[in-house]
Amino acid sequence: MQRITIAPSQIHDKYIALTPEQHHYLTRVIRLQPGAKFEAIDGTGKLYLCQIIVNSSQRTTAATAEIIEIIIPLASGADLLASRELTQAITLICALPKGNNFDDIVRACTELGVTTILPAISDRTLLNPSPQKLPRWRKIAQEAAEQSERLIIPTIAEPQPLQTIFSQLPLESSKYLCEARGEYPHLLSCLQSNQPIATQIILAIGPEGGWTDAEIDLAIDHNFQLVSLGRHILRTITAPIVALSIVTATR
Repeated sequence: MQRITIAPSQIHDKYIALTPEQHHYLTRVIRLQPGAKFEAIDGTGKLYLCQIIVNSSQRTTAATAEIIEIIIPLASGADLLASRELTQAITLICALPKGNNFDDIVRACTELGVTTILPAISDRTLLNPSPQKLPRWRKIAQEAAEQSERLIIPTIAEPQPLQTIFSQLPLESSKYLCEARGEYPHLLSCLQSNQPIATQIILAIGPEGGWTDAEIDLAIDHNFQLVSLGRHILRTITAPIVALSIVTATR
C-alpha cells in the first residue's frame, strides 16, 4: 500500500488536509481514485490508514483524505510494525564528506534505523554545504523512511563544528568514536558487553583522512569510547552503514 508523510498539523479531526503536492502525487502520479486507501505517517510514530475523499455534500474538498484508522501509535509498543523501530535511539555524528556522498549516507542510515543525524564540520572537512543542502537531506530522509516503512523520520540538524556538537550531547548515552587506525576494541564487542544499556547510542564517524589527534583527544574528554569497525580502512560513505548495521544486529 502506498505510504506518504504528513505533518501533524495537517490532521483536523478525522481528516487530513493534503498539500497540493501530496494530492497531485496520489491522484495524478499513482492515480488513486476517490475511495482508494493509502497509508500516512506523521514522522512521530503514528501510522494512519486513510482514503481519498469521495465528493459529497458534506466534504467537497478534493485535496482531503479521511482517516479510517490509526493503525499504530508507537507508544503502545505492542504492534508488529512498532518492532521495525529500534529499542534505543541512535544518533549519528558524521563528518561531511566530499561531493554529494552525504545524500547516500542519509538515505542508507535512515533505512537502517538512525534517529538523529548530526552533520559535523571537522578539521579535515572539505565540504562547505550550501543552505539548500539541509532541506535536500531532510527530503531524502523522508523518502527513505517511507520506502523502508519506518514510523519515525530521522531528525537532521544543521552542520556544526565538532566541538559544538560534542558539547551539546546528552550525558546519559553510550558514545562511540569509530577510528580506523589503532588497537581499539570492536564496536560489536562493546555493544555485547555487560555494561549498563543507555537509552541512546551515539556513533561518530570521521572524514576522509580520519580524525586528527586533537579530535580524538576531544572525544575522549567528552567520554567517547574509541572503537574499531574491523581490519579494513573504510570510506566515509561506507563506515556509517557498517556501524549502523552492527548496532541494528544487536538491538
